[in-house]
Amino acid sequence: MELTRRSALLAFATTAALGLSACATSTTGTSSSSASASSATAAFPVTVKHIYGETVIDAAPAKIATVSWVNADVVLALGVVPAGMAKDAWGQNAYNSTDWKDAKLKELGAEIGSDNAPVQYDEADGINFDEIAKLQPDLIVAAYSGLTQEEYTKLSKIAKVIGPVAAAYTAPWQDSTLAIGQALGKESEAKALIETVEKQLTDAGEANPVLKESTYIAGNLEPATGGINIYTSGDNRSRFLSSLGMTESPIVEANKEADAFYFNWSAERADELAADVFFTWLPEGTTVDDVKNDSLLGQIPAAKTGGLVAESSQALTLAVSASSPLSLPWALDQVVPNIVKGAEAAKAAK
Repeated sequence: MELTRRSALLAFATTAALGLSACATSTTGTSSSSASASSATAAFPVTVKHIYGETVIDAAPAKIATVSWVNADVVLALGVVPAGMAKDAWGQNAYNSTDWKDAKLKELGAEIGSDNAPVQYDEADGINFDEIAKLQPDLIVAAYSGLTQEEYTKLSKIAKVIGPVAAAYTAPWQDSTLAIGQALGKESEAKALIETVEKQLTDAGEANPVLKESTYIAGNLEPATGGINIYTSGDNRSRFLSSLGMTESPIVEANKEADAFYFNWSAERADELAADVFFTWLPEGTTVDDVKNDSLLGQIPAAKTGGLVAESSQALTLAVSASSPLSLPWALDQVVPNIVKGAEAAKAAK
């Protein structure tokens, strides 16, 4: 069982330390019309609540630094070009970014490598306070993060901070999107964005009725060690499956601890994990057959019926685990077909 520094994000998914990112708003005017800018200005002052209190923002921030790439995704999704962001250290593409982030940057005329591109810096080992300070931001956003009280206090010496809206990377993407929208003076745009992405998820479920008829367990399987970790409704993977209309297996609710986003499960009890679909990430080089052929993991009911849905792509895992209004639409076409296939196989086996 592997627990990274960002355990709530991709617990047991990788040994790589997942970097934190920082970004700031563009002042070029490419991200919004004068009308929307005027509307944003009129929105202030605003008060944004988070786990460390409340942050009052008196005027539209000119430069915004963000901690964690999900926050950068949201800033981009709301039409703001980052001035700086960390290199993605897990699930990254050739540009040390993500495909969904790059697509939005291109749309906004700020492709990596261009004059308008965000500055990328290394934060694989933790928050890069020095680089954030160099940006001279007037607001630091960490709505989705594992920011500690100590880190929050230290960042607050640089600029006002929007702390995590829920502890340790457990904030639903809707909550972090709304908080960031409020901080940018774009609350109405954030609400519209949430509705749009939620409809895309709902539509994907309605287009595949078998999903509404299926139960699921979201977990992480490690054939090399026999490890089983089960994610609860407080985790983004479970939220993703639920948003498609699927129903969480009762065994998850019956065994979770209060407020925990995951729990360990003994491989000797693998046969008790009854669900039509078992959705899991597999370490690189591991296949579904490795699970099926394992004397213990192979006893998971979904492994026998064809309902075992495994993703080995770090990018796809990141897109669902670190859900954002940019990553979810990107992931739908690539992930949902496999889930549908697994659900159909499980129904056929019955």
